[in-house]
Amino acid sequence: MNLRHLNTPFAQKVVKQRNAGLRARREEESQVLRRLPVVRLDGTKRFDVKVGPGSTIRVQKNVYSVHSRLIGETVTARLSAEKLEVWYSSGLVETLPRLRGAGGHRIDYRHVIDWLVRKPGAFANYRYRQELFPTSWFRMAYDSLVKAAGARADKEYVRILELAAKEGETLVSNLLERYLCADKTPWAQEIADSVAYEQNPEPIPQPTIPEVVLAHYDGLLEPREDVA
Repeated sequence: MNLRHLNTPFAQKVVKQRNAGLRARREEESQVLRRLPVVRLDGTKRFDVKVGPGSTIRVQKNVYSVHSRLIGETVTARLSAEKLEVWYSSGLVETLPRLRGAGGHRIDYRHVIDWLVRKPGAFANYRYRQELFPTSWFRMAYDSLVKAAGARADKEYVRILELAAKEGETLVSNLLERYLCADKTPWAQEIADSVAYEQNPEPIPQPTIPEVVLAHYDGLLEPREDVA
């Protein structure tokens, strides 16, 4: 584009006419604009929702888990652009990343583990059971238990998941890996014993050093009769 054409009298006249029209419209709009608020507007949406029997709430067509102690209670969900806050009895109890769209779910096994322990049959029928395998080692551990124990596997696995929630997911996952790589079935009690050992290993025994009697060395200095 040749910019020299913009410096001609005709081009300058056209630009001035267009700017004049824009200036007039801006003046009209400024007459009806309101003063900006002193504080930032709160875009948070609030919903009063009841915690279902599966320890979940539904907000904007998405499902979130909350702690099982809130089952049956009504909580206030505060939904902002990036997060969901769950309030109960005027106190903040959970802060969760917001789900986008509809039909999604965000389940934390730590929220529901106490409920699963109290209801042994709940694990088999839990709608979001796939979310109860935090790592692939947990999934493989459950498959190993099913193969070895059949119907008893659910109870065994829930106990392992409880250990992960209370003692540390990384520790339990590492122990499951160790058992499975050794081709051993990770029974819950054995995993619990291993967790206890990892957290409180047996102290290394201190060697017992007998007291040194210096008089014994004096005998080495005495002449021996059998020496010529």
